[in-house]
Amino acid sequence: MKKVAVIMGSDSDFPVVQKAIKVLKDYEIPFEVHVMSAHRTPAEASAFAKGAAGAGFGVIIAAAGMAAHLAGVLAAETTIPVIGIPIASGGLGGLDALLATVQMPSGIPVATVAVGGAANAAHLAAQILALSDEKLAVRLIEGKEKMKNEVLAKDQKMQETVAQL
Repeated sequence: MKKVAVIMGSDSDFPVVQKAIKVLKDYEIPFEVHVMSAHRTPAEASAFAKGAAGAGFGVIIAAAGMAAHLAGVLAAETTIPVIGIPIASGGLGGLDALLATVQMPSGIPVATVAVGGAANAAHLAAQILALSDEKLAVRLIEGKEKMKNEVLAKDQKMQETVAQL
């Protein structure tokens, strides 16, 4: 199975990013986590992205706040999918990071999830990898079934609560 790279622009992004790590672990997807900055370590970020496919990565998840150029810098240097997680920081509540992540020039796509949407970034990475991994595809189906059953159980409890009013 291909690995997922989880790259943060700063270690302060870890509280958000750990939600992605949990999802990757739940799906038994191998991953690596690194801190790299589009602005403070551009050569390292570029070298990582250039070598990602050869190092066995199938998807890169990039989390960054404020100017949030990390996902775009990585996407510019690789042909594997890059998923951006805009991080809420600074005075704009993540809007700046969202716009910097989603507004990419033609030919340099970055799939972008919601501000702070780390879990969905990992789910999307799993879906991408499942296109060529049948066992992972089965785990995704099982995961969706589990989510469905959890919602149905909550609805049943709600019906019982409402009936007692």
